[in-house]
Order: sequence, then C-alpha cells, then structure tokens
Amino acid sequence: MIKTLIIDDERLARAELRDLLRAHPEIEIAGEAANAAEARRLIAQHKPSLIFLDIQMPEETGFDLLVSLGENAPRVIFTTAYDEHALRAFEFAAKDYLLKPISPARLASTIQRLVPDEHGVDPAARTPADDSAQPFAPGDRILVGDGDHLAFVSVESIVGAESIGSHTVLWLEGGRGTAVVKRSLSALEARLPASLFFRANRAQLINLRHVAAVEPWFSGSLMVTLGNGKKVDLSRRQARLFRERQAI
Repeated sequence: MIKTLIIDDERLARAELRDLLRAHPEIEIAGEAANAAEARRLIAQHKPSLIFLDIQMPEETGFDLLVSLGENAPRVIFTTAYDEHALRAFEFAAKDYLLKPISPARLASTIQRLVPDEHGVDPAARTPADDSAQPFAPGDRILVGDGDHLAFVSVESIVGAESIGSHTVLWLEGGRGTAVVKRSLSALEARLPASLFFRANRAQLINLRHVAAVEPWFSGSLMVTLGNGKKVDLSRRQARLFRERQAI
C-alpha cells in the first residue's frame, strides 16, 4: 500500500480525486488537507510516502509547502488547473503533473508506475536514479528540451527519433519541429512503449502510428514515410522484422 495525502484548498477537487482513487486499492488515503499548515501537521502525523498536491492555495502555495518540508518532503504528484507551473514542478522531482480535470486513464497510468514491484519496494520512495528505468506509457507526457527551452510532449506525439552523438533528437507532430533529450537512442528506446516504437536502423526510431507510407527500397530494405514528411530507411534486417510485425 502507498500511504497518501490529498492536499487541495478546493473541497470539490479533493472529493473528485478521492473518488478517482477508489479505483486503485493500492493507494491508501491517510487524510486530506485544505492548506499548507494543515498539510504539514498531517504529514508529520501520518508520514505518507506520497502526496497529491495542488499548487495554487491561499497563504502558502504547494511549492512553499515543499520548500518548508525540505528533505522530509514525501514524493509528490502535482494536481493543478494550470500548466505554466510544470517546469518548476519538476525541480521538486515530481512523480507527475496532472492537469484538472484529472483524466481517470492518466491517473491510472501514473499510479501504475508507483505500485510496489515484485520485491515489495514502494516506487514512491525510490530515488530519481531508480526512476530513470521506469518505462513510459502511450498516454504519458514527458519533459524534453534543454536550458530555457523546456516543454511537455505526449509520448504519442513523438513521430520518431534520431541519434546525434550522445543525445537524441525527437521529431514531433503537428509542426512542432524537434526537441533534444540528453539520452542515447538506446536508452530512450528502453523507456518508450514497444507497442508504438520500432527501431528502423542503428540511428533512428519510428512511431508506427505515424507511418504514412511504405515502399520497397534497395537490396530488400524499405523506405518509410512518416506523417511529418520525414523519410526513414529501414535496413534489410529491420525491414524483415517490420514486415513480420505489421503484416496480416
């Protein structure tokens, strides 16, 4: 069980989240708080391993609460109606950032990554280094970019990826261009859902949902055209695997 507190100044928001969490028996709701002062008291009393925390609250924000708790702060999932706080939220090693109204499917995906593993370890108490091995689900949003150019993108919106040295460039749908992540292509592939992504060749990865056209190419290879117009050459070996995976 993951002992949890709900912290939100809006009574209806607390009630809605409590109702959603009833579908997840692995979550134990130890209490609710309407402000930072009440939250500190309940955290000291119950010692939860996880909190669902609103950001904009009267007198003290959710950020103020976490700063006051310091190293004693539990793991946190932010719940807010605003997305402009997302970048600062992840300075606190947030487990996730859920926008209101919270989607039941999105919440389920988040909780799935928190469920104790087969060794009985509560992932809500893991270190950031441990979390780096956690796979993404198709509906997840991930933080990408560098320096002042950070943004959230959905996993499904990643059209493909290309290895550039020790970094990887993501191709994004909808005319959003590209984004850079400080991971190798292999490390990124390990975290992306295998149901969506396919290794085209040594340097490129494609999202199968964004494949617009396929045509035979040289020496048994295939040329794939993605939805953003990008053309990717599938090596002969990968072309065979692609055919086996996609053919009826």
